[in-house]
Amino acid sequence: MSYRIEELEGTAFLPFPDMKGLLETELKERFSVDVEELRSNHTAFDYGDLLYFPSVKTAAVPYWARTCMVSPLKITFDSIGDAAQALRSLQRSWAPYSFTAFRRASLLQDKLPRVHTAPRTFPCEIHNSPIGLYTLLDNNTMLASAKTTSVLPAGQLVWIEDHENPPSRAYLKIQESLVRARQLFGVELPHEGQKCFEAGACPGGWTWVLRNLGTDVLAVDRSELAPSLMADPHVTFMSHDAFTLPPAELGAFDWVFSDVICYPERLLLWIQKWLDSGLTKNMICTIKMQGGIDWNLVESFASIPNSAVLHLNYNKHELTFIHCA
Repeated sequence: MSYRIEELEGTAFLPFPDMKGLLETELKERFSVDVEELRSNHTAFDYGDLLYFPSVKTAAVPYWARTCMVSPLKITFDSIGDAAQALRSLQRSWAPYSFTAFRRASLLQDKLPRVHTAPRTFPCEIHNSPIGLYTLLDNNTMLASAKTTSVLPAGQLVWIEDHENPPSRAYLKIQESLVRARQLFGVELPHEGQKCFEAGACPGGWTWVLRNLGTDVLAVDRSELAPSLMADPHVTFMSHDAFTLPPAELGAFDWVFSDVICYPERLLLWIQKWLDSGLTKNMICTIKMQGGIDWNLVESFASIPNSAVLHLNYNKHELTFIHCA
């Protein structure tokens, strides 16, 4: 055995792909962490997309971070076998984030107990078991943390994509949000015999997923869905502004969904209207950001009982609200 483990201070933040700039903005606005100032003081370290701050601890997880290293360690080692032994001495399951030494990182992962890092088929189970994160800094040094803020490998869920059947790529987003809803709240996925209401359904990516799960869907939008969905007897289409339809006029639904482009304030009022009506127990809605982010408004979504606000791998400049009572 030839390795050395050194405990470090602070936190390392791994952003979602292409979201490093948004993470830095969030750190500054929500947590008063000025990344540029820390860089100028040589107290911020960039390892690819990974941001490590020896002096920063946060009370909450940034939305734009897919996972955080909350107990960072510096591990030096002589061989890949030594590196694997060092990680196994800390806990069982590990996932890599690679920005350099890719070949050595692959060899190291092969020596560790298997974790599912490849793209998955929907639906899948997410197990709430600890998973560590490590990244090679060079051929003989790594940054690692056995404790992270996500149960997903490197904080990311990626699907095997269907490039032929879905009407739009938005289907990836609802697949991710449904699996996360089950993982967070223990709720069953929508299934045969259940009724779903989707606001702003055109062209039908979300409705397509819900129909594949066997549900009946009321799809509301100004524009029609893809022809195959319009012809589906289990899809009822209504040409209307979905946000102006009172819940009492539509009736009860097992699930209510929205991927509508609208101001977050309007979405929040619409969500509260549905929850106050008692006509649904489960909602998944995309919070579309309009320019700068009002963090107090985001907190209003997150503070609704039995709810969570997440940034998904398939979100862009948006967040996802999940409510399961």
